[in-house]
Amino acid sequence: MQQNRRNFLKTSGLALGTVLGSSFPANIFSRGISNTMKSSKLQLRFRPYTLELKHVFTIATSSRSTTPVMLTEIEYDGITGYGEASMPPYLGETQDTAAAFLAKVNLSQFENPFELENILNYVDAIDVKNQAAKASVDIAMHDLVGKLLNQPWYNIWGFDKTKTPVTSFTIGIDKPEVVRQKVKEADEYKILKVKLGRETDKEMIETIRSVTDKPITVDVNQGWKDKNFALEMAHWLKERNILFIEQPMPKENVDDNAWLTEHSPLPTIGDEAVQRLPDVIKAKGVYSGINIKLMKSTGMREAYKMLLLARSFGMKVMLGCMTETSCAISAASHLSPMVDWADLDGALLIGNDIFSGTKIIDGRVTLSDKPGIGIVKL
Repeated sequence: MQQNRRNFLKTSGLALGTVLGSSFPANIFSRGISNTMKSSKLQLRFRPYTLELKHVFTIATSSRSTTPVMLTEIEYDGITGYGEASMPPYLGETQDTAAAFLAKVNLSQFENPFELENILNYVDAIDVKNQAAKASVDIAMHDLVGKLLNQPWYNIWGFDKTKTPVTSFTIGIDKPEVVRQKVKEADEYKILKVKLGRETDKEMIETIRSVTDKPITVDVNQGWKDKNFALEMAHWLKERNILFIEQPMPKENVDDNAWLTEHSPLPTIGDEAVQRLPDVIKAKGVYSGINIKLMKSTGMREAYKMLLLARSFGMKVMLGCMTETSCAISAASHLSPMVDWADLDGALLIGNDIFSGTKIIDGRVTLSDKPGIGIVKL
């Protein structure tokens, strides 16, 4: 299998080039528009904000009670698009690094806001890092363009809003009594996502199984270090109605993750190992599917391309998030009709959301008809 995977990587460049070179859907609206809008300029504004989590959030490697974000606004011709950069510590971005990056972004040089490929390629080229900061510009641009077109993005992409999935609700690592309380609070959600990767893994699952038989997905956050232990856990989890395992081992352990995927009774999903578009090719044969997050992919534009590429490889697709306001969650939700699983609960985990957007109704991602990414600032 490892040899097959190496051969695949050698021959997959064409597929990546095809996606990279494909016309982004919004470009079809650019013809004949620029001459009517030359009097306006794109204006970028940004400010820091701190999300307050309802519960201490613990994963395999860390715990936190807040998440720093950067909120962006892009105005054009009296219309404003909103964006967001969410920066949990493991991403390596901070409000200071985001502010420094965004200060370099000069959108006033672009006269036509519909030229998303040109604008976002320019933003991406400013620095090799700062994915979340880039995403904050991307989301605001998509919100703006959708508002200018008076259309929601699922319509622009041609997706069926009635085909959205249910979203999982995340249960962080905690003491049994707290875990049971979190499960009770998540009563309306059809699937639970459970953080694993510590010595309490079996206790976590058994605690949840003592109060509910709902389907569960598990996110190990690279916490398992040995492939044989990982396989043993996969079999144990399979017996307890677990749907899949997210990022079971360190992303650097490519061959071990590929071996586990080959032998596991459960699908494996690459998360930390799959950041941007080129990583989708690398994930083929290593994982059963990928987890797309806007804060990793630099936003909606590249997330859309990652989705198409993964689908062309026959891979499963999960749509995830960080702890975010309804701004970034709503932006991601426009991709949801095309994915297998959604984990878009980030705004549900915080107590100080400042936007209203995509709703979770009876556990399902429910898109609105509002233009752009479909949000209202509270």
